[in-house]
Amino acid sequence: MTKPFQQHYGRLISLSMPCPGVSPADLLRHARGQPRSFWESARDGVAFAGMGIAVELIAWGANRFAEIEEQARALFENAVMLDEREPLAAPRLFGGFAFHDDFVPDLAWADFPPAHFVLPHYQLVRVRDSFWLTLNVHAPPGEDPRALAPDLREALLAQVDALQSEPPPLPPRSSARLAYPMPFEQWARSVERIVRQINVGELKKVVLARIAEASFDAPVDVDSALACLAQRYPDTYRFLFEPRPGRAFFGATPELLAQVEGDRVTTMALAGSIRRGATPDEDERLALALLDSAKDRHEHQIVVDEVRNRLTPLISRLDVGATGVMRLSNIQHLHTPISGVLREPRGILPIIATLHPTPALGGEPRAAAMRLIAELEPAPRGWYAAPVGWIDRRLDGQFGVAIRSAVVQATRAWLYAGAGIVAASDPQREWDETNLKFRPMLEGLGVQR
Repeated sequence: MTKPFQQHYGRLISLSMPCPGVSPADLLRHARGQPRSFWESARDGVAFAGMGIAVELIAWGANRFAEIEEQARALFENAVMLDEREPLAAPRLFGGFAFHDDFVPDLAWADFPPAHFVLPHYQLVRVRDSFWLTLNVHAPPGEDPRALAPDLREALLAQVDALQSEPPPLPPRSSARLAYPMPFEQWARSVERIVRQINVGELKKVVLARIAEASFDAPVDVDSALACLAQRYPDTYRFLFEPRPGRAFFGATPELLAQVEGDRVTTMALAGSIRRGATPDEDERLALALLDSAKDRHEHQIVVDEVRNRLTPLISRLDVGATGVMRLSNIQHLHTPISGVLREPRGILPIIATLHPTPALGGEPRAAAMRLIAELEPAPRGWYAAPVGWIDRRLDGQFGVAIRSAVVQATRAWLYAGAGIVAASDPQREWDETNLKFRPMLEGLGVQR
């Protein structure tokens, strides 16, 4: 595949330069009306933003992870980096995957195939207090890439000047109408059916999700939503994938699916939830109640055990940390950090393919849970609860689980929230948990219940 790929696109050339005083949010605002991508991990102090598309990678079906890996390897093979003073400014792909292998895009997900990644034409990275802008292009076959450096530098300087100008103002917020396609009665019947199948030994856990539909009087203001999420939910992985203007998937997920750097892999188990308290004392009591909950500890342990089982063939050492509580602005989760050393490092995608979906968002056994999810949920999940993130030129990367998310199409948005159903689940309690999980995106979009 490598040779045809490079014959089609030419050799990848990247040039970077400092871009002081311009944030990823500035680039996104300047890029409105173009394809955009964004990823921010406050825990790492790093944020990326992309504008335009230099290359698109698309794949379908059960082999989509391997096909994206092959395409990415071909893209980055023999790539030329004309300035490597900041390694994080090197080119990287942004995108994600659908939850189900056989996903066929419907109305909400019309612009999101089962696997879709873009290499931005312009890419800005914030590394702590420094900012770098990267231009990604292709040299025609046979042309010396370094001969293009002067023209690329001139183009970068012009773009830096443009970004340092005042960005266009954000549009005003518009009012919204909210609807929930799945009534509580249908939800309760689904939960009760799952519990019956668990009690007869067919399943251990199934994650059931529901949708909220928001309709606005004007196009959805994704930029303001991201800014709100950054302010209210800073300890999350915030993302945006907008392959076409006005067609965007974005969110603020607390859950890392996996990060790979060389031979090191990092992941987590995140399952079991309770609300935040109104006072510090109440908050602490709720956290202790979560830690003591047999139902929530059982749900969480299913995830820990299955992540361990799936990673064991790929690693030489696995470290499973102590289970604690992750506190977010509106909710608390049971959290177990997991890390290991890979036997044969091949990048992030084989790990993603092995883990997705963990029992935290799918269920156990995986295949039976996936079939039941497809049957019980009234609309396809699309990219909800699936891997979203980035891949660098070494094929290392970082992916979150795309929860606390919404997909936008012009003046409409579809929000998703799920709950893990186990033998001790109660329909009303699980319904209330999904209401908590809707809150971040409703706040981001400025929607009042």
